[in-house]
Amino acid sequence: MFLARIFLLLAIASEVAGTSTMNLLGQQDALWGYAVMYLLITVSYYFLSLAAKRIAIGVAYAIWEGLGITLITLVSLLVFKADLNSQELLGLGLAVAGIVMVTLGEAQSDSRATQAKSSIPHSTSARSRS
Repeated sequence: MFLARIFLLLAIASEVAGTSTMNLLGQQDALWGYAVMYLLITVSYYFLSLAAKRIAIGVAYAIWEGLGITLITLVSLLVFKADLNSQELLGLGLAVAGIVMVTLGEAQSDSRATQAKSSIPHSTSARSRS
């Protein structure tokens, strides 16, 4: 599960990098920028698919998209000097709250599954005793 979360973080980072290059493309209109953007977004989907092997796809996608939007917005604010109104800030706050709730729900499900596995008694079959 740890490796799946690393893959998810790599997917988010490459999505943020790829999407952020779109703004640079609007300023420079260089052909190499499009190649970089497509490569980074492809890498993002690749890592998302690896993460989804161990994390439920709905949970992985919600975290990927939610954190991606939040981080892209932060990049827009800090690097590209974008402005947000109060409604947009509230929406981002709700997205972050939703991500936290989904992540905590996943962690709780994992701990319940682990407890259920450890409480199942290991039995030997009648054939192995004879």
